[in-house]
Amino acid sequence: MFSVRRRGAARLAAAAVVSGVVATGAIAGAGAATAAEEASQHQGGASATLGGLSDKSDDAVIHGDKDKSVKAGLFTMEVDQGGTLQTYCIDINHPTQPDAKYQETPWSGTSLNTNPEAGKIRWILENSYPQVNNLAELAQKAGAGSLTEKTAAAGTQVAIWRYSDGADVDAVDPAAEKLADYLQKSAQNIAEPKSSLTLDPPAVSGKAGEKLGPVTVHTNAGSAGLEAADAAGAGVKIVDKDGKPVTSATDGSRLFFDVPAGAAPGSAALTVRATTTVPVGRAFASETRSQTQILAGSSESTVSAQATANWAEKGAIPAVSAQKNCAKGGVDVTASNQGDKPFTFELAGQRHTVEAGRTATVTVPVKEDQSYDFTITGPNGFQKEIKGVLDCKVASAGGESVKGEQSPLPSASPASPGSGNGSGNGSAGDSAGGTGKGGDLAATGGSSATPVIAGVAVVLVVLGGGTVFFLKRRKTA
Repeated sequence: MFSVRRRGAARLAAAAVVSGVVATGAIAGAGAATAAEEASQHQGGASATLGGLSDKSDDAVIHGDKDKSVKAGLFTMEVDQGGTLQTYCIDINHPTQPDAKYQETPWSGTSLNTNPEAGKIRWILENSYPQVNNLAELAQKAGAGSLTEKTAAAGTQVAIWRYSDGADVDAVDPAAEKLADYLQKSAQNIAEPKSSLTLDPPAVSGKAGEKLGPVTVHTNAGSAGLEAADAAGAGVKIVDKDGKPVTSATDGSRLFFDVPAGAAPGSAALTVRATTTVPVGRAFASETRSQTQILAGSSESTVSAQATANWAEKGAIPAVSAQKNCAKGGVDVTASNQGDKPFTFELAGQRHTVEAGRTATVTVPVKEDQSYDFTITGPNGFQKEIKGVLDCKVASAGGESVKGEQSPLPSASPASPGSGNGSGNGSAGDSAGGTGKGGDLAATGGSSATPVIAGVAVVLVVLGGGTVFFLKRRKTA
């Protein structure tokens, strides 16, 4: 049987092939979409790059047919355009990928969507380290004697795994184990935190000469700046409900695209950007099958969200947006039509029609861990690309995805006790400076695909060389 790391590499290689096939089939003949025309599943908020497991981690053991040693603790992530995040993992047997890109994601787009105890994970985050940094007080509540940053982080991670994965896992340090037990027994279900920044809806449409919208801003920031990109060069302005131009917004602001009368059919994009602390308990998902994370702490960070507008004077005038729907095992594609004729489009081999003045949502089934890439086209050069990876379930020890409420088998390729090497949760031990680069990521499963990829590359080179040699021989003959 493959280990998690070997299976992870195989799945990565297979997924790359599937992704290429899907993308080719979807985009052929459609042309390339501009940045303003892409409809990704990022609903707004923070985007960050994984640094790795920090030095605030300690040993834990997953129990099963064979006990497996892992590292448990805090990860660090660097936010695009400024900021730092601390996270715990919520998929114990799923490897991380080196320097993976992550995006703030609603629970509905992760394995938490089917987990009835997801709210208890947020309670643990709110009531343990690093949110509670008085370790003496935390240790007293848990009856843990004394805690260090490493053992506090390990105990917190272990308690989270018991709810996120249903894992039979214990901390090696007695104080960390006491903390894990205390957190698990005390946890209560509390609601999912709101996003740091989203726009609703993320796509609008209408006729030239009108104010298109509204687009409502939802944010925990005190103020957000606005940046408009007018792809058609029509002189589009961002205005409030009274038609006055605006350059900033707050929570609840209703924004409109003011398109001049007589403007040729086109599109524009609005980017809203703010500096804020991301709410504890927000999930972070990757589009590269890297282990899902959940936020434990945030510095002041830059967050952003984008909305698009499409206009014309007559005919169908579509607006398209998309988001993952883990409950239905697919991607919800929402299409509205503010024109005077029906909007007909093809999606995943099916033909759909949205009548004038109506909105419809189509759920496209996608297999777990599968890459998808759909392109929707419409009149006047309209084009929207929808792409991503569906990652809605936690992985078992064998590398297969399972339901969030099921208990996983032990992680494969773990560290032997005392070795300091990591496994399924993503560590190869503590690194200087706590960034986790280098040694930490080597055992996360991210770099474990390297030998497989290198081997495939060598085979392809050999086959290519043999082909060239054969052709030369034929030419000489």
